[in-house]
Parts: sequence; structure tokens; C-alpha cells
Amino acid sequence: MAIELVRDGAVAIVRFNRPLKLNALTLAMYDDLGRAFAEIGADDRINAVVLAGAGERAFCVGADLTESIPALASGQFDISHWDPAHLKPAGFYKPIISAVRGLCMGGGFEIMLATDLRIAADDAVFQFPEVDHGFVPAGGTLVRLTRQIAYAHAMELMLSGRPFSAAELLERGVLNRIVPSGDVEPVAIALAADIASKSPVAVQTIKEAVLTLYDLPLEAAFAQEAILGQRTFTSARARSGLDGFAARRAEPAHPSGARD
Repeated sequence: MAIELVRDGAVAIVRFNRPLKLNALTLAMYDDLGRAFAEIGADDRINAVVLAGAGERAFCVGADLTESIPALASGQFDISHWDPAHLKPAGFYKPIISAVRGLCMGGGFEIMLATDLRIAADDAVFQFPEVDHGFVPAGGTLVRLTRQIAYAHAMELMLSGRPFSAAELLERGVLNRIVPSGDVEPVAIALAADIASKSPVAVQTIKEAVLTLYDLPLEAAFAQEAILGQRTFTSARARSGLDGFAARRAEPAHPSGARD
């Protein structure tokens, strides 16, 4: 399968699996990626996701231009068909960690921006080449990038069309961490497993709040925050945690001078 989905406990690993073509996305792969995200979203056993690319040469270089450009240029194909692969539809609140090695370009870079945490190899290369070809990164980037990082940095990434190093993107706040190439997936999977061990209600509510409260007027945002917060306070996991905390607080103090 060119889009591979495997489960490792409460973590799902989704992999672009076309390494000989730098994991370029065919039209079928876009459909399969959207279906993989939908399957994960509906699976209560999965609490976190790692997104990676097969091989060391590329995370994903975006759409396979031999298919996508003729389809888009014909006017008979709407880029919104790829919305599920770009995670544009609301409602996917499970955290996704990108594990980026090699080239991350065009649509691959756009899909990475739809993820929540990003671990990259120290020699990874990032680029939006679209402007040099007369089109734009419309797979979510025109909306997401200026919401995620400073305006001037976002505009440089989109307007220059030049390659950027992992160190440059770490400095600009696009990445969370850079590590040696061989450590990228183990670090990403360990991070996903740690997050997956926490309350899924709390984790997914945090992501839901961040994605849905951003543009609300302040009063409405605070009101919705209270509703979302109450959901977590009344969850079974929260009740158990609060009971445990209360029990620890109720334990008698050590006698004077006693040591653990």
C-alpha cells in the first residue's frame, strides 16, 4: 500500500510509502490518506498518530505532478477533493506527530502543517516551490501558516520559494525538535506513546479548544472554554485523578525530622 497504516498499541503510524518517487502523492494516495485519517478518527483504541515517510530521502514531496497538474489544470478536478488528506474538515482532534526525514516539499509540507508536533532530521529540507510554478500552496497553508508562526516568517516561506533547513524552521517555530536522521521516528513514536498514555478526553479537548476557539470573540471563547473544561472535569479519568490527589493531600505529614 502506498499509504500504510499500522497500529502500535494506542499509537497509529501512517506512512507515505512510495520511496522510489520521494513519496510523491498520486491521486489514489490522497484518497487513501483521507480514508486512513477517517479510520483513525473513528477508532477509540487509537489516542495518538505518527505521520512519516518511507525511506531516508523524503518525508513527502507533495503531489505527483504528472497526475495532479493535468487534473487541476483541466478545471474538472477541485482541490477541495483532497480536504480529508489535508485534514481540513473539523472534528479530528487526536494529536498527530510528524516524523520528517529528507525532503518535505509542497503538499508534503502542507500536510505536515496540519499536524500538531513536528520532529525533523537535522538534515531535512523544506520548501514551498509553488510560487515559482505559477500556483499557490492551497492545501491548508494559506490559512494555517500565519496562524502558526509570525507573519513575516510565514510570508518568506511562501513567497521566496527557496529551500529552508531544519535549523531555520526550528528557529521560526515551525518545528518542535531536530534530531539525527536515525532518531526521528523513535523520538516521534516515543512522544506519541507518552501522549497516548494520558487521558484521551483531556488531550483531544485541548486540541479541539485550540482549533475552535481561536477566532471567537473573547466572551464567547471563554464561555466555550468553560464548557470544554467541564467535559474533562467530569470524565472518569479526571475523577480518578482528582480522588487520588485528594487522598494524597489528606495523608498525615511526616513526623518532624523524618526522612523518606
